Amino acid sequence: MSRTPSLMDAPFLLGFDQTRALIDRAQRAASDAYPPYNVEQIGEGVRITLAVAGFTPDELNVTVEGRQLTLTGKRDEAARPEGAFLHRGIASRGFVRTFVLADGLEVKGSRLLHGLLHVDLFQPDQKKATRNIPISTD
Repeated sequence: MSRTPSLMDAPFLLGFDQTRALIDRAQRAASDAYPPYNVEQIGEGVRITLAVAGFTPDELNVTVEGRQLTLTGKRDEAARPEGAFLHRGIASRGFVRTFVLADGLEVKGSRLLHGLLHVDLFQPDQKKATRNIPISTD
């Protein structure tokens, strides 16, 4: 699979592989539309809300690894109700939805309410540290 050259391929941008990986991950995450979600500003924080109708808390998982927030839903196939659907409009498939978090953004908590999974994020107050760098004469 060939990739279209980008600005990140410029020879003077060395050591930006992690930035390229973040951009690629964000592009892949944006291409999948299931489950639908909202991102909203709540006071000083941010809330991500996913529509997860029919999922129980045991079937959902919220994890943070490095700067990547991953929300997963996995249905228990054995617990499906028996019967034939005359119309099936509610998706029952599992999902993995990822978000790349900005530096310093932390997950405050998550909750499932009325078929919506809310994940609250906040940016803790960071004091700007100034370091004096010694100048060597060697």
